[in-house]
Amino acid sequence: MDIRAILMGLAFALMWSSAFTSARMIVLDAPPLLALSLRFFLSGVIGVAIALALGQSWRLTPGQWRATIIFGLCQNALYLGLNFVAMQWIEASVAAIIASTLPLLVAAAGWAFLGDRLKPVAVAGLFAGFGGVILIMGARWGGGLDPLGVGLCVLAAGALTVATLSMRGASAGGNVMMVVGLQMLVGAAILIGPALALEEPVVNWSLQLVLAFAYTTLVPGLAATWVWFMLVQRIGAVRGATFHFLNPFFGVAIAALLLGEALGPMDLVGVVIIMAGILAVQLTKAAPVPRPQA
Repeated sequence: MDIRAILMGLAFALMWSSAFTSARMIVLDAPPLLALSLRFFLSGVIGVAIALALGQSWRLTPGQWRATIIFGLCQNALYLGLNFVAMQWIEASVAAIIASTLPLLVAAAGWAFLGDRLKPVAVAGLFAGFGGVILIMGARWGGGLDPLGVGLCVLAAGALTVATLSMRGASAGGNVMMVVGLQMLVGAAILIGPALALEEPVVNWSLQLVLAFAYTTLVPGLAATWVWFMLVQRIGAVRGATFHFLNPFFGVAIAALLLGEALGPMDLVGVVIIMAGILAVQLTKAAPVPRPQA
C-alpha cells in the first residue's frame, strides 16, 4: 500500500462518513426517497457525461453489468434509501455507527456463505466490533432511540454487504466512471416509483437543504464512489476495506461538529472498540501482494 493508496483511502473514508450528516440535513426539509432519486439521477448523468468525455465506453463486461445492477439496487436503492428514510427519526451518528460495521458484516458473510476461514484474531475482532455497536446502542436506548429507524439501518447495512460482495469484476475491464454513473441511474430508476407512490412532494426550501443536496450529489454520491472503485482496483477489496475502520470516528465527529449531536462517554468507548474490531478483521485477512505500479 503506497502513499497514493493511503491518501485515496483517507479521502474515501472522510467523504463516505460525511454522507450521513448531509443526508440528515436533507431529510429534515425534503421527502427522503424523492430527494435521493433526484440525487442519483443528477449524479448518474454527470458521471456518464464525464465518462464519455474521458473516452469511456458503454460496452461493459458481463461482470461489470452484473455489478452495476446489483450495486445500483443494493447500495443505492436499498442501503441509501433505507438510511435516508431512517434518518427522519434517528441521528446521523447512529446511522453512521451501524453502517460502519460493513467490514465486519462482509467478513461474517464470507465465513458463513463463501467458506472463508477466519483467524482467531479476526473472530475476536468480529465480536469486539459488534460488541461496540451494542454498547453504544444500549447507552442510547434509554434516550428515546427509535427502534424502527435502527431496524431500517440494520437492513440497510445488510444490503450494503451484498453490494460490496458483488464488486468483484466491477473495475476489471476499465470504464470505471461509466460504471459509477450507470449504477447511480439504476438507483434513481428503482426509487422513483416508491417516491411518487408513498411521499408528498413537499419541500421546505432552505440554504442548508440546497448546500447539503449539492454536496451529497457531488462528493459522497459521485467522488467517493469513484475513489472507492479506483482504490479497490489499485490495492484490492480487502486492503481497501481497511479504511472503513476510520468511518465510526469520522461519522460521529462530523455529526457532532455540524449538527451538534451529543456524544457521551459510552459513544467514544464504543467507537474505539468498533474501530479496533474492524482493523483486526481486515489486517488478518490481508496478505502480501506485489506493489502496484504508479
